[in-house]
Amino acid sequence: MDEVFKALADPGRRRLLDSLDARNGQSLRELCAELDMARQSVSKHLAVLEAANLVTTVWRGREKLHYLNAVPINAIADRWMNKYDRGRASALADLKTALEDSTMATEDSETAFVYRTYINTTPEKLWQALTDPAFTRRYWGVTFESDWRAGSEMSWEQFGVRITDPEQVVVESEPYRRLSYTWHTMTPEFAEATGLGEEYRLKAAAEERSKVTFEIEPMGPAVKLTVIHDGFRPGSTILSSVREGWPALLSSLKTLLETGEPLPEP
Repeated sequence: MDEVFKALADPGRRRLLDSLDARNGQSLRELCAELDMARQSVSKHLAVLEAANLVTTVWRGREKLHYLNAVPINAIADRWMNKYDRGRASALADLKTALEDSTMATEDSETAFVYRTYINTTPEKLWQALTDPAFTRRYWGVTFESDWRAGSEMSWEQFGVRITDPEQVVVESEPYRRLSYTWHTMTPEFAEATGLGEEYRLKAAAEERSKVTFEIEPMGPAVKLTVIHDGFRPGSTILSSVREGWPALLSSLKTLLETGEPLPEP
């Protein structure tokens, strides 16, 4: 937490965060031009922000893109909130408004959701939490059926609706390190069960199928989890939804692994 306060104390670094808040997913070149700062100064500031986990980076080809990460700020708020306040306020979902729900102006930032968190667990337990129905049901309300091999089909069950489709497949599977699969089909039954409505379903069903990737990296006694949900077109209906859903879901996953209980439903 000290690293976060130190990072936020510098006005230059706050300007960088403001710039990413206005337009997420910027390269170093774009940030320098946006803020009229020297490349070396921006690089040093970004290094401090990354060390404090306030900024997450993802490579797109040869270009390194920078994204805001709400988790450390949530930890600060969480320190002075009791468990009932956390459940009611759903702090990560609230921070989404300030840090993740801005209008994106570049294609990369309009077509991907990136999120990073650190969990006091092991890669093996985290993998189990991402794949075992006994875990996913508790923090997600979803159960999967798959052998979790690359190329295998997978079925989803949520709200009493079972979703199967030949295009719902495991894309990559490297146990305890990396898991990637295509997003589920938007069926009429699912839209009805979730109250999304037919208009939303038709828009979502017309979009290309997206993909979610979980990158797992041991960090001493903890694990760094990076979630990348991409493959969207600018203005995607589904991307708007997952931006709201992923932070709260991953916060509940972290709480389950660290305390044995998921966050209460808001």
